[in-house]
Amino acid sequence: MENDGPSTILIGSNDLSLAEKLDSLPAQPGVYQFKNNEGKVLYVGKASNLRSRVRQYFQRSRSVEPRIDAMVRKIHDVELTVTSSEVEALILEANLIKQFKPRYNVVLKDDKSYPYIVITKELYPRVFVTRRKVSGARYFGPYTDVKTMRFALKTVRDIFMIRSCNYDLTDETITAGKYKVCLDYHIKKCEGPCEGLVSHEHYNRMIDQVAQVLRGRTHPVVDAIETEMQRLADDLRFEEAARLRDRMQALRVYTEKQRMVESKEAERDVFAVAARGDDACGVVFKVREGKVVGSLHMYMSHAEGRSESDLVEQFVERYYLDEEDIPGEIMLSSPIETVKVFSAWLKAKAGRDVAFEVPQTGERVKLIAMVRSNAQFWLDELEVQRLKRGETVPHAVKMLQTDLRLSSLPRRIECFDNSNIQGSDPVSSMVVFVDGKPKKSEYRKFRVRTVTGSDDFETMREIIQRRYRRVVAGEIPPPDLIVVDGGKGQLSSAVSVLKELGLEHLPIIGLAKRLEEVFVPEVQDSVQLPRTSASLRLLQHLRDEAHRFAITFHRRVRSKRILSTELDLIEGIGKKRAAELLEAFGSVQGVKFATQEQLEEVVGEKVAEKIKSYFASEENEESRE
Repeated sequence: MENDGPSTILIGSNDLSLAEKLDSLPAQPGVYQFKNNEGKVLYVGKASNLRSRVRQYFQRSRSVEPRIDAMVRKIHDVELTVTSSEVEALILEANLIKQFKPRYNVVLKDDKSYPYIVITKELYPRVFVTRRKVSGARYFGPYTDVKTMRFALKTVRDIFMIRSCNYDLTDETITAGKYKVCLDYHIKKCEGPCEGLVSHEHYNRMIDQVAQVLRGRTHPVVDAIETEMQRLADDLRFEEAARLRDRMQALRVYTEKQRMVESKEAERDVFAVAARGDDACGVVFKVREGKVVGSLHMYMSHAEGRSESDLVEQFVERYYLDEEDIPGEIMLSSPIETVKVFSAWLKAKAGRDVAFEVPQTGERVKLIAMVRSNAQFWLDELEVQRLKRGETVPHAVKMLQTDLRLSSLPRRIECFDNSNIQGSDPVSSMVVFVDGKPKKSEYRKFRVRTVTGSDDFETMREIIQRRYRRVVAGEIPPPDLIVVDGGKGQLSSAVSVLKELGLEHLPIIGLAKRLEEVFVPEVQDSVQLPRTSASLRLLQHLRDEAHRFAITFHRRVRSKRILSTELDLIEGIGKKRAAELLEAFGSVQGVKFATQEQLEEVVGEKVAEKIKSYFASEENEESRE
């Protein structure tokens, strides 16, 4: 029977032995997940035959590997996803590894922080740098070298007359004359699409040439410009031809600055890895028209005991999961086992055949060696950075370890605080300090769900449970130290939750504001840190930042409730209309001072009259008071 798509099979009934579970495996392609007794994913793998592949892990005749033995001993459940093909299994495996980052898989560091050059999907597209990808647009990169990226962006802006404004250009806004040309138009850096001075077709032909340049394919662009220049010269339009000549020369200068490594026809991606201990680094060179137009490196963890072929396979799989620019040839430093599956996958993405090669002789071996040496360089750089981080841990963090007698440096500290007014609108906050400095991107806000009134102990209990059950699930890393704002009561609530979650080993303290006392679990008396100590100042900074963050969030929650309540008092306005008014005018004050006509556009004439009448009567009452 034909399989129409992935289907999930759970094998984990407590009534079955592991041998019985393994007997029920299907002989179909798919993905398997090994899980421990807590449901945490240990390993994700793909197979052309799930029955054969999964059973291999439990056969006595298999080769003994300490890493595999350690994993097999922890396996409690197996979850299978049957797929219609090996290619589908390959894609699903890559996505699941990216999502769960299992302990026994090679895990690659996400490249979200690297910038891209984007061409937007608009009537008149824009070209700029971004770190966030959205569907529909065209992306080039990621760029690990920001200098190279900025040079590429400056080049295309110097050569092509691309708009630099952020106007929302549509046929309607252009016809209505909403926007006017700016200085770029007058200095010949833009052709004035905001006033419709250039056609969509002409502008988008230019954007297609920009895309070719960013992909490293400059020769077709130079040929097209040269042909157009000759046509203009034949028509005696010498000024326009001269501009194209300057554009062509600038493009040739840009291509000459790129490093030539092969013949002009060569277009391929070149992959190599270097490994040391549990770390590895993969590097890919993008060769277009014989020149290296870009490179990317990715670090890998859990690499110990892996072959180079396995590391290369994981790197290639992860790289092409999001990459759209796929050349006709891919060179690898080591052969990969599932090369046919990869070829089929990339053929489907690229719309043409994709060949894999592992060079053995000649100049291509030297190219592989160059890519591998780059991977080795970045691996050395990782080690240097780790050494530097170890040497530059702030003094306050070291002192906190000493003063609290912690077994390891508290490099990551998470601090919690609660906020409410007489039990109303209870909220909590969590701030994160890494190496003694706030990491605001990891701050979190919590609306209290299960506690009524101002019960600080139960509130702390709820929030600690919500945060650290994610640690148990493997979704977030555990902190080196937890700080709760409060005394023994709040600390006791938090400790009891950690014990329930099996995380009693995590260091935790309470910080009471009155006497700046530090409370430690199972110790009767508080710890008094010296008033001028760097460790106490760090804890105070943590506590104050958590308090500020909680208060700010509480005020916003309270004000939103109060504002919407006031609008609800007006006859004819329910929650839906109140939300529409707040969205349209920003606040109750905005609604109050809006004109009759403005209100009618949102809620209609009758309700607008009631709103104006309500606020007019309110003002009369205030004046009488």
